[in-house]
Amino acid sequence: MYDNIVKSIFDNKIIAIIRGIGSDRILSAVEALLNGGIRLLEVTYNHQNDDTRADTLKSLKLITKEFGNDVSLGVGTVLTTKQVEDAVDSGAQYVISPNTDVLVIKKTKELGKISIPGAFTPSEMVLAYYTGADIVKLFPAGVLGTNYIKAVLAPLSHIPVVAVGGIDSNNAAEFIKAGAIGVGVGGSLVDTKAIYAGEYEKITIMAREYLLKIKV
Repeated sequence: MYDNIVKSIFDNKIIAIIRGIGSDRILSAVEALLNGGIRLLEVTYNHQNDDTRADTLKSLKLITKEFGNDVSLGVGTVLTTKQVEDAVDSGAQYVISPNTDVLVIKKTKELGKISIPGAFTPSEMVLAYYTGADIVKLFPAGVLGTNYIKAVLAPLSHIPVVAVGGIDSNNAAEFIKAGAIGVGVGGSLVDTKAIYAGEYEKITIMAREYLLKIKV
């Protein structure tokens, strides 16, 4: 299962970042993404309060039960080891953070899951990777730019990275060409307003557009 998930990330390349979508709409949102061909999902923790964090876990459980192996399910914005444990118990197969936290990385690997911590500098990238990260999330990629990614990967090409932050359908392919193995895409793909308006076809159409763009 572990190797299959890693391969899925390398092969599928686009991780849909599901942020701000409650458990009341999560299954319809995921179905719309699947209909568009995207199966890599990151359900981010909503850290507003205990109830919203619990709802994140509920969403993970619902997706796992409804879609099973049809999706590769990750959890995002993970900040503590307890959140790692709770998310893995709820079905998360990979753990994504905005930062490099050694304890979070080690807990993820201890539980046999895929670790994708966030990094901004070469020092953070190296620390994350040699602590056990499987893939490093370069964040925020939109600020760093493709030239930064090319430069940093020149000496660190052995570290697989995904570009996250400021990614849209116009630049996703450029980040992959620059050396990223994939990209994480949030609001420009998983449009919260469209979802809560019941306009799921918009999500499906956008998913297809992203996949077409990265194949060019």
